Amino acid sequence: MDADDKPKKIVLETDAEAVRLARDLVATARHGALAVYNHETGFPGASRVALATDVDGTPIILVSSLSGHTRPMLEDPRTSLLVGAMGKGDPLAHPRITLFTKARRIERDTDEGKRVRRRYLARQPKASLYADFGDFAFFRLEIQGSSMNGGFGKAYELTPGDLALTGDVDGVAAMEEGAIAHMNEDHREAVDLYARVIGKAEAGSWRIAALDSEGMDLVAGDRTCRVWYPAPLENASELRGMLARMAAEAREEIGALQ
Repeated sequence: MDADDKPKKIVLETDAEAVRLARDLVATARHGALAVYNHETGFPGASRVALATDVDGTPIILVSSLSGHTRPMLEDPRTSLLVGAMGKGDPLAHPRITLFTKARRIERDTDEGKRVRRRYLARQPKASLYADFGDFAFFRLEIQGSSMNGGFGKAYELTPGDLALTGDVDGVAAMEEGAIAHMNEDHREAVDLYARVIGKAEAGSWRIAALDSEGMDLVAGDRTCRVWYPAPLENASELRGMLARMAAEAREEIGALQ
C-alpha cells in the first residue's frame, strides 16, 4: 500500500456544538487517565487521577511525590489527559476527549495556590484528608491542543482557544468564593433549579462547587452537573443579575409545565 493509499482520519469541522461538548466533558469529569513519558523506562505510563478545573477551565490535579507519574511529569511536562462520558453499552459509543497538556506545579502559599486548593477540594472533598501533606502538590494541566471523539464518525481537533473560558475570567474569580457561599447558604432553592431545570439533572442535594465567567459546576455526592450561562459574563458585576434571571426563568419553565 502506497503512503497515499493509507486510510486517513476524517476530522470534522469544529462547530459550536463540538466546543460545548468538549467543554462539558472537561468540566464534569471527576477523574481521568493521565499519561506521562518515563525517560527511565523508555515507556509512556498512564495513571488514574482525580480532577477539578481552574477558573479558566484548565484541569487541576493533586499528586504525591511518591506517585509513579510525578517525577516523569516534573522531568518532562508534556502530558496527555483522557476524560470521557460514562454510560451503558459500548464504551466506544460515548464521547471522550484527549487533552495534550503541559503540567505546571502550583506553589502552595501563593494566591493561585490557595484558589486552586479551594476549587479542587470543592470538587474532591475527600482529598482534604491529605491535600496539605508536604509530599502532595497541585498541578495545572495547561492545554496545548486536543482530540475529541464525539461518538462513531465524530472526530474533532480542538485548539486551546476552543476550550479556554472567555469573558471576565479574573473578575469572576475574585468574587467566586463569597458568591458560592451566599448561594449555597441562602439560595438553595435556586441552586436546585439550576441543576434540575437548566442542567437536566436528577433530584439531589445539589450545591455549587465552582463559578466562572461562563457557568457553574454543581455537585451532589459523586454526581456533577455543568450549567452554562446564556452568554459569558463580560463583567463580573453581571453575575448577581445573571443568577437571578436564570432562577426566575427556571421557575417559569416549571410553572408552564404544571
